[in-house]
Amino acid sequence: LEDLPRSGRPPRIPPEARLWVVELACRKPTELGHPHEQWTTQLLADHVRREGPPSGFPSLQYAGKSLIHDILAQQQLRPHRVRYYLHRRDPDFDQKKAMILMVYQEVAVQRQFQANGEAIPHTVTLCVDEKPGCQALRNVAPDLPPRPGEHPSMARDYEYKRLGTLSLLTGLDLLSGQVHGLVRPRHRSAEFVELLEEINRFYPADRKVRIICDNHSAHVSKETQRYLGRHPGRFEFVFTPVHASWLNLIEVLFSKMSRSVLRGIRVDSTEEFSARIRQYWDSLNAQPVVFRWKYGIDDLEQLTAPEHANSVET
Repeated sequence: LEDLPRSGRPPRIPPEARLWVVELACRKPTELGHPHEQWTTQLLADHVRREGPPSGFPSLQYAGKSLIHDILAQQQLRPHRVRYYLHRRDPDFDQKKAMILMVYQEVAVQRQFQANGEAIPHTVTLCVDEKPGCQALRNVAPDLPPRPGEHPSMARDYEYKRLGTLSLLTGLDLLSGQVHGLVRPRHRSAEFVELLEEINRFYPADRKVRIICDNHSAHVSKETQRYLGRHPGRFEFVFTPVHASWLNLIEVLFSKMSRSVLRGIRVDSTEEFSARIRQYWDSLNAQPVVFRWKYGIDDLEQLTAPEHANSVET
């Protein structure tokens, strides 16, 4: 003989109390009188214990971190984390995005023709942008190299001296992988025109140069328009949507630079900083890497979702 299954012990925390905790986790602590911007498990548990009984949930008077953790885990909530997304600000976002992706598709077709020994395309496409505010930092104390048996990694003193900032004006050829770049203290219209002139001298006169860039003021200024007027038919500009720099493939190159040559860089002068950046570009041009856009025209709708917009959790 065996007992039939029974309902078991009644839950200590009723569903209404759990839903109240979930509702708290979906609000900012600042809305409830706390100075914190984000919840921690301990902060939320303290708030639940203090405010639960007066709010009609006496079962929460002894709520601890483990209970709060279980309630949040059941709902897959992580209020202690921030996930970045890109808010759509451009009313013509879909149209401009489609234009950019069609350009990338055209470049892919040109690359295929070139691989098959066909004629060199008449139009070259470059992604252009600026990376401003790159800090040139100098060590106050020398770095200590790794030593077996003593310390496995490089040792660095926490103190440093700021020498100034530089802006990187960069163009990336989507067909050949050629990198064009300038390192300047500022990124005004004058510097952008200087980059255009370098690109103009590099390519044969019978080629049309198509520039993919954002809506920075230097790209549409009067000085830039005067330069383009002196070279009619030479340049064609394709602008990314507002607040959508992730559609520009040059951001992939900037990300690669930040994770390699710019990561933890220390120099003795801004001149050395500039020289090392140019040295990095020369190494890329010695063995060019072609950057490819992995999405196609069929992914237009999927690309509008925040998870495709360079989302990052911290």
